[in-house]
Amino acid sequence: MKTRLSHHSEYGKIKSILIKSAAHSFINQTKLSTEWKPLNFIEEPNFEEAISEYAEFENILKQNIDEIHHLPSTDEVTIDSIYCRDSSIVTDHGVILCKMGKESRLNEPLQIKKYCIENKLAVLGEIIYPGTVEGGDTAWIDETTLAVGHTYRTNKEGIRQLIKILELYEIDVLVVDLPHYKGPSDVFHLMSVFSPVDRDVAVVYSPLMSISFRNELEDRAFHLIDVHDTEFESMACNVLAIAPRKCLIMDGNPLITESLIKSGCDVISYNGKNISYFGGGGPTCLTRPLKREMADTGFA
Repeated sequence: MKTRLSHHSEYGKIKSILIKSAAHSFINQTKLSTEWKPLNFIEEPNFEEAISEYAEFENILKQNIDEIHHLPSTDEVTIDSIYCRDSSIVTDHGVILCKMGKESRLNEPLQIKKYCIENKLAVLGEIIYPGTVEGGDTAWIDETTLAVGHTYRTNKEGIRQLIKILELYEIDVLVVDLPHYKGPSDVFHLMSVFSPVDRDVAVVYSPLMSISFRNELEDRAFHLIDVHDTEFESMACNVLAIAPRKCLIMDGNPLITESLIKSGCDVISYNGKNISYFGGGGPTCLTRPLKREMADTGFA
């Protein structure tokens, strides 16, 4: 079977990926001590433990992904920059630079822009204030449909700009309204409740999904794997598909692990207490997949 590379997928085998290590994001314990409370981390991470956890996490990536690219450290961003998915959207036509809905993260897309210039990556567009869009609020449903969460981090104006950028390439934007939940200060993205792991399989947390979006997925013949209430806060719904049905999740979530295995998935877990749990960012948040390998049998 022939394969090809695409940026328009959440489940194809990852061939190249962009990350920002704990060392480059957290810098030292002093920076963590200064920033964790203002940035709404639930607890102060331990720097040495975070370095160890991230080494384990990156080693898993190295065992499964051909190309791993790193964002460097910079004084212009906060410890939140470890969650590098949020500052950009990657398309087959170039990178879209986001405008962060969390004010303290506004400089992160600037770092991505600099990275694109230095590495000769095309920039397709940029979300401009008063619009806001965060990458964690976007997920490819198929190669011509991008779901976008309307949240406290991604507003109507940002979505309008995103639609305008993508419409030239006949990419549909499916707008998904998300609930208030814990309010504006909480990190609550579309991918907090929706993680595709194959062409027609997704991990979801139904209690915080809109009926219309859940019905849309079922109309598209998705098999939905529901996260149990007891595992939502431990980010059981935040699942990175390294390849179709090959899932990377934070450990301590046995129920979703069992459900994934029953659905024919392979599951790899990592210890993410300091790098994920305290900051509310699971494996999808810690990574910005670039190119994925797709079977050349039609759209995803």
